[in-house]
Amino acid sequence: MKIKVDDLTGTEVAELIGEHLHNMASQSPAESVHALNLDELKKPEITFWSAWEEGSLVGCGALKKLDSQHGEIKSMRTSSLHLRKGVARRMLEFILNEAKQRGYRRVSLETGSIDAFQPARKLYESFGFQYCEPFADYIEDSNSVFMTKEL
Repeated sequence: MKIKVDDLTGTEVAELIGEHLHNMASQSPAESVHALNLDELKKPEITFWSAWEEGSLVGCGALKKLDSQHGEIKSMRTSSLHLRKGVARRMLEFILNEAKQRGYRRVSLETGSIDAFQPARKLYESFGFQYCEPFADYIEDSNSVFMTKEL
């Protein structure tokens, strides 16, 4: 698997982000959807990566700089054609290594609280993420859980 910084201009990436946004909107009320669209992912404080295997897009992920020591994981998504192949695990390892290289002391994330998000929560737990209070601009929301990891 090759992971690379992506400029978000490719058709495959746009389709994967579209699938991600549609899926989030179908599972959570609008006010609880914190997934970013293509324009939002292009902001300077966000680095977006795509993961490729044999010419196929298999997943993506992003890291948002909250401050000089704190980053937020955004847009973790595995292509529906490549589920349960270790794509998310590999992307998360990559993002955490990048956060350490940037000198971040902590990485946090928001994900859903319903059963459909249980695999994601289990993945984050397996990497040592702990449940926490809302961070940055998030507010308490019964449809969200917040997790953080000290690096």
